[in-house]
Amino acid sequence: MRLKNKMAIVTGGARGIGKAVSSLFAKEGASVIIWDLLDEGVETAKSINNEVGTAEFTKISVTDKAAIEAEAKRIHKKYGKIDILINNAGITKDRTLHKMSEEEWDAVIDVNLKGVFLCTQVVSQYMKEAGYGRIVSAASNVGLRGNFGQTNYSATKAGVIAMSKTWTMELGKYGITANALAPGFTLTEMTGQIPKEHIEGIKSQIPLKKAALPIDIAYGYLYLASDEASYVSGICLTIDGGISR
Repeated sequence: MRLKNKMAIVTGGARGIGKAVSSLFAKEGASVIIWDLLDEGVETAKSINNEVGTAEFTKISVTDKAAIEAEAKRIHKKYGKIDILINNAGITKDRTLHKMSEEEWDAVIDVNLKGVFLCTQVVSQYMKEAGYGRIVSAASNVGLRGNFGQTNYSATKAGVIAMSKTWTMELGKYGITANALAPGFTLTEMTGQIPKEHIEGIKSQIPLKKAALPIDIAYGYLYLASDEASYVSGICLTIDGGISR
């Protein structure tokens, strides 16, 4: 098992890519703590415990620093360490530039960028003390190439990549790696609202001619969180079927 005896936090782990990551990590031997605001996290943790490994769910906002500090302290006291942080939580509020409200801009920046900052700021302190850590944060291929109607989202994902490179320089001496992972179009509950004809149009633009499944992205997270990637830091691993070539 590639994560045997590791302790991992997965934000936004209740469904979609985060759920796949949580389940795969547990299967690979990690004790997983799911941080999410969605009550679906209860069932996700339950199914993991029943089928593949060990998981807990805590209802928490990644924008609430006091709650993050309290929960990280609880986890460290219970497990004695925090080895892995997967910053997966994120939201979208798509609109073109001149139609996007300030509230829509602020909401996405708050969760997707500030949330990653806060979780990493708090959790990395425990990693520094231990001299070990793996931080992997969700970017997106639109953070590399932009996307129509996603000024806010694209900006946050580009920011996540830049923050990860910065943390590599700041935290590397403590045995902590920091990487970003940029998924392409992935079939999740969120994309399930998109009309089928539009999905087919997106798939036609992807060199592999298909969308990703959550597990395709989860395996990328697994690699970057494992000791196999002990000398990998400051990169953005793109998993998008070749569209960002």
